[in-house]
Amino acid sequence: MKLLPVISLGFLFCVLFSSQVQSQADDILIYDTIAERVLLRKEYTLGATLHVLGVGANFRRGANKTFFTSRFVEVELVSLKHPKQIRVINPYYYNARSYVYGKLNHVYILRGGYGYKKLLNRKPYWGGIELRALYMGGLSVSFAKPVYLYFFDETYSYLKEEKYDPDNYYHSAEYIYGRAPYLQGLGEIKVYPGIYAKAGLNFEFGQLNTKINALEVGGVFEVYPIAIPIMAYNPAQRFILTFYLNYSFGKRYN
Repeated sequence: MKLLPVISLGFLFCVLFSSQVQSQADDILIYDTIAERVLLRKEYTLGATLHVLGVGANFRRGANKTFFTSRFVEVELVSLKHPKQIRVINPYYYNARSYVYGKLNHVYILRGGYGYKKLLNRKPYWGGIELRALYMGGLSVSFAKPVYLYFFDETYSYLKEEKYDPDNYYHSAEYIYGRAPYLQGLGEIKVYPGIYAKAGLNFEFGQLNTKINALEVGGVFEVYPIAIPIMAYNPAQRFILTFYLNYSFGKRYN
């Protein structure tokens, strides 16, 4: 009879312990970050990009072939500055507007590509960072919109709005009042097709395998058969190398 309380306490302990284990197992099932239980074959992400010559955004849609490799398509739009451009203000005119002296075109790049990601280091079940390498390539299309500025006439009596021409004497710095409305020149956009290659490292963090939060660092190299004129007094850009930082979020599902 003396063993009955001990057996009862032992049985109660076993029940409580098994309940705790089951609760932890349920938590692991909810917050599992290792894709071992089920392969989520589809995913998509939206991202914001900051690179050394501008900013942009991208969208990716992927298919996970295995737990370790996936393939995806990407659409990305980024702005492109010239590395030598500097924004200035003419100090001789009251309320003058800032502009980039010598800039010929505002340039935006639309990219569409196909690539692969490979898992290098997976995160443990309690969370952490999952590291993937990616490489991809595709088509680039650059859109160059001419720069319009406000200029004083030769008598400094009135302003005129014209496309910047570095060969025009009256477009020199002393006659420039500032930038014109940005939409001016939309009908004169020129298109420059090219190709690009991208490689990077993707650091995914978070607790849920179904939700994607990731930082990515890498580089993009582009080649254009017809060079893109961005700044006067500088060679047009045929080969463009940029380095980027991207934050993306999205979802995995079946």
